[in-house]
Amino acid sequence: MPSESHSPESPESNGQAKLFAEFPSPTYAEWRQVTEASLKGATIEQRLITKTYEGIDLQPVYRREDIGDLPHLESLPAFPPYTRAGNALGYLTAPWEICQELPASTPEELNRIARADLERGQTALNIVLDQATLAGLDPAEAPQADVGRGGVSIACLADVNKVLAGIDLPKTSFIIQAQTACISTTALFLAALRQKGLPTAQIKGAIAIDPLGSLVRKGTLSRPLAKVYDSIAQLALWAKENAPKLQTLTVHSQPYHNGGANAVQELAFALATGVEYLREMQQRGISIDDAAQQMRFSFALGSKFFMEIAKLRAARLLWAKIVQAFGGSVAAQKMTLHARTALWNKTVYDPYVNLLRTTTEAFSAVMGGCNSLHVGGFDEVIRVPDDFSRRIARNIQVILQKECHFERVVDPAGGSWYVEKLTDSLGHKAWELFQEVERQGGMLKALEAGFPQAQIAKTAADRAANLAKRKDIFVGTNMYPNLTEKPLEVHIPDYAAIQKTRIADLAAHQASVDQAKHAAAIEKLKSGAANLIEAAIEAVEAGATLGEITKIVRTGAGEKPTIQPIVAQRGSEGFEALRSACQAQLAQTGSRPKVFLANMGPIPQHKGRAEFATGFFGVGGFEVVSNDGFATPEEAASAAIASGAAIVVICSTDATYPELVPPLTKLLKTANPTVNIVLAGYPPDQIEAHRAAGVDEFIHIRSDVYATLQQLLQKTGVLA
Repeated sequence: MPSESHSPESPESNGQAKLFAEFPSPTYAEWRQVTEASLKGATIEQRLITKTYEGIDLQPVYRREDIGDLPHLESLPAFPPYTRAGNALGYLTAPWEICQELPASTPEELNRIARADLERGQTALNIVLDQATLAGLDPAEAPQADVGRGGVSIACLADVNKVLAGIDLPKTSFIIQAQTACISTTALFLAALRQKGLPTAQIKGAIAIDPLGSLVRKGTLSRPLAKVYDSIAQLALWAKENAPKLQTLTVHSQPYHNGGANAVQELAFALATGVEYLREMQQRGISIDDAAQQMRFSFALGSKFFMEIAKLRAARLLWAKIVQAFGGSVAAQKMTLHARTALWNKTVYDPYVNLLRTTTEAFSAVMGGCNSLHVGGFDEVIRVPDDFSRRIARNIQVILQKECHFERVVDPAGGSWYVEKLTDSLGHKAWELFQEVERQGGMLKALEAGFPQAQIAKTAADRAANLAKRKDIFVGTNMYPNLTEKPLEVHIPDYAAIQKTRIADLAAHQASVDQAKHAAAIEKLKSGAANLIEAAIEAVEAGATLGEITKIVRTGAGEKPTIQPIVAQRGSEGFEALRSACQAQLAQTGSRPKVFLANMGPIPQHKGRAEFATGFFGVGGFEVVSNDGFATPEEAASAAIASGAAIVVICSTDATYPELVPPLTKLLKTANPTVNIVLAGYPPDQIEAHRAAGVDEFIHIRSDVYATLQQLLQKTGVLA
């Protein structure tokens, strides 16, 4: 029986009803009428609908009616389809893991970083391997530039022991970004964990093996895909029996996102990859429940805040639907979800803005319900992140947990009309694209046919066009540049020294090996032992190196897969190339390419277009010379010629241009026939006359900024 104070008949309730009655809520029709009146004849559909790359129309206002028929709203956290969370109390009982990637080239350096960061808020190890280790090569066998590049060099049991020294292993889960180097890498780490007395049943984390992800990045693999799946299946079966908390498959969406994909494409292709893995594991005798629970997904997070939240929620919903269709249990339908801030939208110039970008992306990941998260350092596209950038990136997560208190909330985005509708719309479109991949025979067949590549290439081209025209903005790069910024110091690792050190380390290890035990363990591994994983672990314990084990487990004939790769890119690269060219000229000659603004008339007459031109050329790295205006074309021409600028921009009004442009261009071209004359504005009825008078280019709000600046740099000889 409710108390009187909460009864619908209580005086307080009656008072509230009377109060609300005095402020009646406007209807949607009334709001629409008032809004369209302010749009001066345009409709809401014409002016206030936002078109996304996903083909979703974002409304200016969302109402309860928009979510009235969404079936997933009936679910609660811990219940299928897990849109809201995988467990009932969300982060209250299981906070997301602060799982920062640890950038280091040597085992000793990785251990130093890991111990320091685990003492300062990080809660899980995220180990990235160098190119040599991923290729299965010992340091002496690998190209010099691959040893220590992009991650840590690991070649033997002693190396892993150095990495893990002093770390509280029972309390620390880990991710090892193994790509396709699964058996040898896993054996090294499992042998070290056993040697340190950690029962395999207590091992928590993931060996992040993703063969299709590697194929998409590189265009090929080092061995036949079927052989890779055989190894993964053996590892999965071993983990089921010995390390049930260890996951052995990861689907990375980053190759698609960082290739320019939209959220629909990223979702659909990640899900299709997951289905490919389920089928391959089933063909090798692994049940749907075991296969699904051995898998985790790793999604990239970009700057579209609400879209990214919806993406993670839709991913859980759709994966639950897929596993259910395979006959998987309720428990198997849960998605384990790692998130990583994207690289596509990060910039070299004005790099501290990347801090703001990663903050919103981390916020999206947490609001979307990730299980673990890596926040990239603001300098990660420029150099190996240093202690400062690692600390700031890590503390973004710590603040979200400890100061914003997101660990105390279950599904913080749940119930938002906007987020729920966006989750549903995104889910439907991703499902349609996923089904198209299925009709093509699955993800591998689709990749071989070039279908995902073509889809993503089109989206990437659309993004590039919008960035070039500044419909999309990268602050500090194609808008609001800071030409006085001091570039970050870049310390290029000495890869020759790293390789020399690593060769010496491995030689010291090999000198201590009992050769008889080593030979016996290698022979057992070569003989095709029934339990490949145990045999590989025993070989490591007997002193075998990563390269030795890899050569054995990768034997066998078969055709290596080959596809057109999806090349990772950053949206800012084009503008960065322009800035870099101007910066190079500054270093060589002491000055940047110069643009002179021929501002005509009093300040109010030219101010708007002069400011526009300053920003327009600033994003390309030009030096812009401005002034308070000239009274006559003769004064303007004299000052422009004296400046030595190769580009002159005329800034005034459409009404004054017919009188000003012909004499000014004549004076400029007579003095310097190669000068490039640009007009700020685009008066349609004057274009031909101005071109005839000598105007070479027009800049305006619809200009392709990148193409215009590139062309002018080529004309002035700054770019080849």
